[in-house]
Amino acid sequence: MATIVTSTRFTDEYQLYEELGKGAFSVVRRCVKKSTGQEYAAKIINTKKLSARDHQKLEREARICRLLKHPNIVRLHDSIAEEGFHYLVFDLVTGGELFEDIVAREYYSEADASQCINQILESVNHIHQHDIVHRDLKPENLLLASKLKGAAVKLADFGLAIEVQGDQQAWFGFAGTPGYLSPEVLRKDPYGKPVDIWACGVILYILLVGYPPFWDEDQHKLYQQIKAGAYDFPSPEWDTVTPEAKNLINQMLTINPAKRITAEQALKHPWVCQRSTVASMMHRQETVECLRKFNARRKLKPGVRSGVSLSLPFTKEPQTTVVHNPADGIKHNNINCFGEKHQLNKFYIWVLQVILTFSYFRFLARKQEIIKITEQLIEAINNGDFEAYTRICDPGLTSFEPEALGNLVEGMDFHKFYFENLLSKNSKPVHTTILNPHVHLIGEDAACIAYIRLTQYIDSQGRPRSSQSEETRVWHRRDSKWLNVHFHCSGAPAAPLQ
Repeated sequence: MATIVTSTRFTDEYQLYEELGKGAFSVVRRCVKKSTGQEYAAKIINTKKLSARDHQKLEREARICRLLKHPNIVRLHDSIAEEGFHYLVFDLVTGGELFEDIVAREYYSEADASQCINQILESVNHIHQHDIVHRDLKPENLLLASKLKGAAVKLADFGLAIEVQGDQQAWFGFAGTPGYLSPEVLRKDPYGKPVDIWACGVILYILLVGYPPFWDEDQHKLYQQIKAGAYDFPSPEWDTVTPEAKNLINQMLTINPAKRITAEQALKHPWVCQRSTVASMMHRQETVECLRKFNARRKLKPGVRSGVSLSLPFTKEPQTTVVHNPADGIKHNNINCFGEKHQLNKFYIWVLQVILTFSYFRFLARKQEIIKITEQLIEAINNGDFEAYTRICDPGLTSFEPEALGNLVEGMDFHKFYFENLLSKNSKPVHTTILNPHVHLIGEDAACIAYIRLTQYIDSQGRPRSSQSEETRVWHRRDSKWLNVHFHCSGAPAAPLQ
């Protein structure tokens, strides 16, 4: 079925204004409809440069976009062809990317993530009801209608979207973006609407902690992770996420597409439809910080696109989309709207991407490393093991602690007294929990951790007791070994004295 094309000339109905973006075969400009004064974004495609195959893709995408009318989808309002150019008139979306907006917020909670995924699922449910599969759900395609607080999330870029017959599963070709591809696509099995739900699961995971469930610099290893469904909910960042949120992710990231939750079912999940009572309202600062690094890393990826995309470059960052021709299985890499400029510096961009990616995940690993070594030090204290304690501490360790009555203590002798006369003779069980650890990396070889230390013990009368202290420890790495060089403790003495 051919796309219905309005016969009137574009310039008769619209007034063109400034350029919003530019690509190899197209330019996007703000325009105003003369009869109403309404602003739109016009994508002007030079059809003289398109192949017959690209013409087919253009027609398919325009047909799909005209079919979809939903508040959470960037809408195509008009399609006009004339004199070697095709004009596509879309919503003028001015709010930028959803993920960029989140990192600029002063407050962001699990409930906010629920509200975001709710709107994304609404858009996906709408396209699935019209037997459309998007195939390229990712952060770059989730935009905000405006800069106003509470602006609607809008799904964009239907360049890879396909039409299916109901719940039909078939091989439509290898298409999508690496980290968001589903196991069935990677296995080259028949697929359908569930591929969009898998991508929603990846997006929801990122919305909650700021980093993706599957990642490896080696794409083959990344694909192996995805096919195996090898993800988890590591501590401590996932400890504060509600079980209901994890349950929804698990249902979205189910390897078997037949058992994967649908968009309609997901919208009825308690974490989505009852967020005010189910989703946590706690501010997630760590998520915001990780998401900021995640955003920076993905912005450096060189753009890759197959064929013509009708998506609007409302933001001028490159995207990475891998497409295999379903007819011959050959990978076709054409540069997207802004790829020509990036191609000139492709090697340098790749180097920056690798550096930033390595730094991002090294940050997460280093954070866990500092928390773990701190736990080991406290375990040595609880066990009265002075030898283990000295292996972890610098000989010139300095400290401020309640036992020293506010005086600065230097060296190990002060601590040795407690180990020899109290801790080593304490046969009663002691258990310590580190609460709310915050790690700050200071260059390559130094770090600072602040936390609340909750100690449970049995007193001399056999009664359970607890003591709490606020502690800060400074760590320095020498010869690949972390040593505690200073700590500051406030509150009650950390060691149970009764």
